[in-house]
Amino acid sequence: MDILDKITSGEDVRRLDEAELAPLCEELRRFVVESVARTGGHLSSNLGVVELTVAIHRVFNTKRDRLLFDVGHQCYIHKILTGRREAFGTLRSLDGISGFPKPGEAVDDAFVAGHASSAISTALGMARARTLLGEDYAVIAVVGDGALTGGLSYEALCDAGASDEPLVVILNDNGMSITKNVGAMARYLSRLRLKHGYIAFKNGFRWLTRRVPGGKWVYKMAHKVKKTIKEAIFPCSMFENMGFAYLGPVDGHNLKSVIQALKVAREAREPVLVHVITQKGKGYPYAEANPDAFHGVPPFDAAGGVIPAPREGFSDVFGRELVRLAGEDERLCAITAAMPSGTGLAEFAKKYPERFFDVGICEGHAAAMAGGMAHRGLVPVFAVYSTFLQRSYDMLLQDIALGGEHVVLCVDRAGISGEDGETHQGSMDVSYLTSIPNMTVWSPAGFPELRDMLDYAVEKETGPVAVRYPKGPAGCWNVGGAEASFLVRHGDDFTLVTYGITVTAAIGASVILRREGVRIDLLKLGRLKPLDFGPIEESVRKTGRLLVAEESVQAGGVGEHIAAHLAEAGIPVKTLILKNLGDAFLPQGTQEELRRLCGLDHESLAAAILDALKGGDDRGEDKT
Repeated sequence: MDILDKITSGEDVRRLDEAELAPLCEELRRFVVESVARTGGHLSSNLGVVELTVAIHRVFNTKRDRLLFDVGHQCYIHKILTGRREAFGTLRSLDGISGFPKPGEAVDDAFVAGHASSAISTALGMARARTLLGEDYAVIAVVGDGALTGGLSYEALCDAGASDEPLVVILNDNGMSITKNVGAMARYLSRLRLKHGYIAFKNGFRWLTRRVPGGKWVYKMAHKVKKTIKEAIFPCSMFENMGFAYLGPVDGHNLKSVIQALKVAREAREPVLVHVITQKGKGYPYAEANPDAFHGVPPFDAAGGVIPAPREGFSDVFGRELVRLAGEDERLCAITAAMPSGTGLAEFAKKYPERFFDVGICEGHAAAMAGGMAHRGLVPVFAVYSTFLQRSYDMLLQDIALGGEHVVLCVDRAGISGEDGETHQGSMDVSYLTSIPNMTVWSPAGFPELRDMLDYAVEKETGPVAVRYPKGPAGCWNVGGAEASFLVRHGDDFTLVTYGITVTAAIGASVILRREGVRIDLLKLGRLKPLDFGPIEESVRKTGRLLVAEESVQAGGVGEHIAAHLAEAGIPVKTLILKNLGDAFLPQGTQEELRRLCGLDHESLAAAILDALKGGDDRGEDKT
């Protein structure tokens, strides 16, 4: 990789001869395929933005100019070009580089970006800060067409278009038709906009008319005449109606065209939208043929394009069970926010297309729509990742819980989700779901329980209900039943309360403790709200010692609910240990690594109990 070896910063890209740019793009594609094949990660989207990212670094200086990505997983090429190529072997691993923009890694990363549809809002905020502080830098937001399915993008576009703030929005259109451009005149006007003289004349004319008597009226009339003529020839872009200068469409794999468009946009002193057409998976035949399969991949065989079959996970079991339930109840509908495969709904979509609704990346809308469906007699099941459900908290309160609507929330990737890091861990849902009045929350520890709890949520619950389950395969728990609580182990020395996948670690801890002569009550919770406090009270009265283990932040977690209840009930606890995800954002890493890091693996749980019995408990100290 002769050319790529020269690149350690965006400045190096700007130094290259023009003839070196196309070979650089070839080397970048080869490097990304080979690297992601070893580590796993997001592939198709990054292959699609190679030329676009090279062009951005050719025109802008990201050490000064602020570059934002939306969605953030299309930032790999940017990271490679800004000095992190050697670190790509650590991509998405503990203490390695993130698969998303992360300012802590490099000044070239302008902002953390893990969710979608927020980049234009953030970019406008940066542009306004620049103006108010009298600073000089460009602000660029690279927005995927998927991000434009989210309403937040349109709120930002409306505000940005009316702001007159110099701002460049690059629409990376790799599959959704945004504007209709027809005929030779449309192509001609597109080329005209990309000429430097066009923007220079436009800026000069605006500057002159603002400084002569009656000039504003002249500019306004000229603009109106131009707009009338243009709209008579071909339909106006919706972005122009919002106040943006529209450039494009541009072939996103033609470096010369993209660079030219970005230079014109840089010179404009107004909001500009550059519409770039790209192909997901570009340059890697397997990803071109099946971009969805190569969107997010585990380590795979790059030469043959073979992705290993994943182990059966909770999402798969959920999907099959929902298909079965839909066959028995015609009122049942499935909703996803642009994640049909990830949430296990692909088969449902094929079998019951009229009852399947993919609303795009707009979780708030999905939740509110589910409330409306439930209110009129349907049984909507909204399958969504825990991290993305956060975006619909207001709708959960106002449009579902307030009216007691029977909406079933199937919360996937709950708890520690792994390599996608801080923005994607499912660490908050227990806290915010259990804070909502009228909400019932279930947490299965294995596949049979998931089936039983889903059945119960659909068929027997009458109000809002959430069934939360983790990413990946089940552990060793294989007992079904929608039970509020279940005593797994009996003992007099300590009480260990847990739920979900952490039950597996707790059982392992009980085995270690038994070898040490310690017998514990291991209480598995199936229902997190309302909590079944009776068995907990009975056990703690017997042992006087309690450890609550959960993959949740501490604030508002089950541990805090239990501790508060015991204190209110006047039940003394000599030793109280709350093992959870604390008060921090959890970094990237494998699920196993992160559980060890948080003390939620079986060895750590056993050690915490042994330490308490040997030390603090004898002195009557609380271990919190």
